[in-house]
Amino acid sequence: MESNGIMESLRTHQEKIRFVQVRHEEAAAFMACGYAKFTGKMGVCLATSGPGGIHLLNGLYDAKLDGQPVLAITGLQFHDLIGTYTQQDVALDKLFMDVAVFNERIMGPTHVENITDLACRMAYAYRGVSHITFPVDLQEKELKERQRSPRNIPHHTSDADARSARLPDRMDIEKAAEILNAGEKVAILAGRGALGSTDELEQVAELLGAPIVKPLLGKAAVPDDSPYNRRHWAFGYQALARGNGRLRHIVDGGNFISLHRIHAQAEASSGSAN
Repeated sequence: MESNGIMESLRTHQEKIRFVQVRHEEAAAFMACGYAKFTGKMGVCLATSGPGGIHLLNGLYDAKLDGQPVLAITGLQFHDLIGTYTQQDVALDKLFMDVAVFNERIMGPTHVENITDLACRMAYAYRGVSHITFPVDLQEKELKERQRSPRNIPHHTSDADARSARLPDRMDIEKAAEILNAGEKVAILAGRGALGSTDELEQVAELLGAPIVKPLLGKAAVPDDSPYNRRHWAFGYQALARGNGRLRHIVDGGNFISLHRIHAQAEASSGSAN
């Protein structure tokens, strides 16, 4: 098995790393992607060289297309037998070029920390798949600090999350407000971009008198028992009656931007309902 060193390390560190064994590598990749989708954390899957790594691809493309952070670790042949047509000699780093946002081959013991750190950060930053492939003989080599090159400084990267500074243009915000203000029957489709903004999302739903529809990746945007959830069909009428005729504020990066009048349909519907 072309990941013996990794497996042994998992055994000796099982108090820190939970290893879930599955029957097929494809299932492992789908499980890692599912874990990422429903926890927001990075999912990790592991496979051997050759066909084992190839079987990961189906699940990894699910992660790529749904924008989920997943780390795939694969084995590779002995470093001095790569490219010699030995058993299961598949250049997995080349095979994974399309599916991965980060894709590298381990070149030695002192290379592992740098590559693993970057792989995790890239998966989170670019919401995609990172792939590390690891020659089997290098997995069992002892780490010796003196083997580092002069420029390879240990522990030199930060584990702090990078925070995006991207903000929508004010004109785009005002244009969105105009569209909402002109709407007569507004509904909110809240995808994964709304995750972490539950309070703001429900505030806008209340002001617009709009039910919230959640696709799979936005399922956690508001709770299932929220009165604004589309599943609560009566809300469509209640919210329209409660609508106060004005969308006063919307949150943008912590700043409140004043918007204009929303549809008068709310008050009209409220009156007709009475």
